[in-house]
Amino acid sequence: MNASPRFLAAPLACLLLAACNTVTAPPALVVPEVGPAERLAAVQAAAGIDDTELNVQPLRDPQVEDLRERATAALAAGQAEAAADALNQALLIVPDDPALLQDRAEVALLQAQYDRAETLARRAYDLGSRVGPLCRRHWATIEQSRLARGQADDAASARAQLATCTVPGLQRF
Repeated sequence: MNASPRFLAAPLACLLLAACNTVTAPPALVVPEVGPAERLAAVQAAAGIDDTELNVQPLRDPQVEDLRERATAALAAGQAEAAADALNQALLIVPDDPALLQDRAEVALLQAQYDRAETLARRAYDLGSRVGPLCRRHWATIEQSRLARGQADDAASARAQLATCTVPGLQRF
């Protein structure tokens, strides 16, 4: 018996389609699991130290400065909740202080409150300077918050904004 080419075409087509299904997609990008403390360290590192960069610090209310110092001491003692409370009290006094909002965003990051950290950092950016270490801390906080929530593409967008926060400094002789 001679098989006609038409009868062979159907099984051949099935074999070709089956072979196509065995091709696997490339593995998804795996983002390593990082803890809140490491995320905070990444934010602090992003601020950088550059003595050629202008970094303006406003005069602060003494009561607010005391609360900030209390928050710093609480963080040093590993008491993130106490630090958050102190910063929340300071924000009741000066709710639109970008540096204070950023400090609170970083504590939220440490507490694994990633949505809140991004919201606070975004508000701080909207109210503050568009250049300098504080600007880089805003975007690094947003980046880390997004990474923690598995939003790698959005985190890359925030990472790109870090470069816009740095302007060439003055060359000192």
